[in-house]
Amino acid sequence: MEAADLELFRRSVQQTTSTAGGAELDAVLAKLGWLDAVAEDHAAAVSVLFEHLGLANTTSAALDELLALTMGLARPLDQVVVVLPALRQTLPPGTASGGRIAVHGLGTHAAGRRESAIVAVTDGPIIRAVAVPLAKLERRSTAGLDAALGLHEISGDLAAGDAEDLGPVDWDDVVAVGQLALGHEMVGTSRAMLDLARTHSLERMQFGRPISSFQAVRHRLAEGLAAVEAAAALLHAAWDEPTPNVAAMAKGMAGRSARTVARHAQQVLAGIGFTTEHPLHLYVRRTLVLDQLLGASTELTRQLGDHVLTQHSLPAAFPL
Repeated sequence: MEAADLELFRRSVQQTTSTAGGAELDAVLAKLGWLDAVAEDHAAAVSVLFEHLGLANTTSAALDELLALTMGLARPLDQVVVVLPALRQTLPPGTASGGRIAVHGLGTHAAGRRESAIVAVTDGPIIRAVAVPLAKLERRSTAGLDAALGLHEISGDLAAGDAEDLGPVDWDDVVAVGQLALGHEMVGTSRAMLDLARTHSLERMQFGRPISSFQAVRHRLAEGLAAVEAAAALLHAAWDEPTPNVAAMAKGMAGRSARTVARHAQQVLAGIGFTTEHPLHLYVRRTLVLDQLLGASTELTRQLGDHVLTQHSLPAAFPL
């Protein structure tokens, strides 16, 4: 994507995500042609959209459409929901056995208004994608820590004949792309939290001067900025080699960095940061839930450590 086109896309996405959410945002993104942008420049389109979703703390079915696109589906992507693994997990949410398919996973807010679910199903050594009418599955809205995210618990036990077989899928590739997208969204929430803390530090006066002049406050803001930029740099580098290990590293770091920023922002904001009147809690809630989707940072870190121990080698270093 040319620089001018990328800047136009960025501005359009920024305006769109700041003024709309949910089904309304999905409709605007469709008119904007964000999937066409993905086809033209995968990394740029995904990073721009998901970071702005995090900045605006809004919801979209973009993750469903991105994962369905990665699966190679030809059907209209704006009509499906891709069932995600349970929290902290990365394994396919469906299993096939004895002519039946068991499903247990999560759906985005779009599960409340779309008609078809795409489920990755473990069928022996093969992972296949199947399409299931959502009416045949149980959908339960989960409030949880971040009710505004609109997650649904999706489960069911149905006959294999009730599902349309869409063929084998590279589930590792699907998870990797989803992890990078969620990593960018957490970079967006991190930038928003850091900006809230910075603004407060410039406005809050103590001893006749803004607290931004205090060294302890500056250190927390600086450490938060370093964490955000490190996560963003790793995510952008990961698009050059989006292997499962690299994507897991990038999402794991994004989750850890977002938690670091949340901690420092809370310290800078002090008492006001604990109140529901201040928007910090919205971003902290979103960060904690996003960190659990498609593999929690703690779990991904453990898995990467196990991989190093079993393979007796470190992942390739990124060029600086």
